[in-house]
Amino acid sequence: MRSRGKRPGIFLNFYRISGTAGQLQIIMKKIYHLSTCDTCKKILAEIDPPSSFILQEIKETPVTEEQLEEMYNFTNSYEALFSKRARLYKEKGLKNEDLDEEAYKNLILEHYTFLKRPVIINNDKIFIGNSAKNVEAAKKSMNE
Repeated sequence: MRSRGKRPGIFLNFYRISGTAGQLQIIMKKIYHLSTCDTCKKILAEIDPPSSFILQEIKETPVTEEQLEEMYNFTNSYEALFSKRARLYKEKGLKNEDLDEEAYKNLILEHYTFLKRPVIINNDKIFIGNSAKNVEAAKKSMNE
C-alpha cells in the first residue's frame, strides 16, 4: 500500500510498520479529528503533532468499523468514545433512551458527530476528548 501525503512508511489502516530486517514493530500514531470543529483546531495547534502522526478528518474519511474496534480495544467501552454533546444526540432524543454498548457503536458508525473528539492514539495510549487534563497528557505522551 502507498503512504498518504507527505508521511513516509507503509500504512495499514492506522498502523505504521517500522523496524530493521528481522524486527517489525507496529506503531499506532493517529489523530481522529473534525476540521470544522474550532476546539479540534485549537487542540491540534496546541499539541503540534509530530509528522509521524496520521491525521484522519472524520467527516471526509469516516471511521470504519475496524478503526472503531481498535479504539474500543483501548477503552473496552463504546460509551467512552461517544459524544453526548453532539447536536444529533439531543435532536434524536437519545438522552431519554437507555443505550447499550451496541447502540453506542452503531451511532458512532452512523454519523461522525457521535465520536468524541479528538481521539489521539499514541502507541499503547489513547486520549479521548478535549478536557485540558487529557490534552496535556496527550501532548506529554507525544514528547516522550
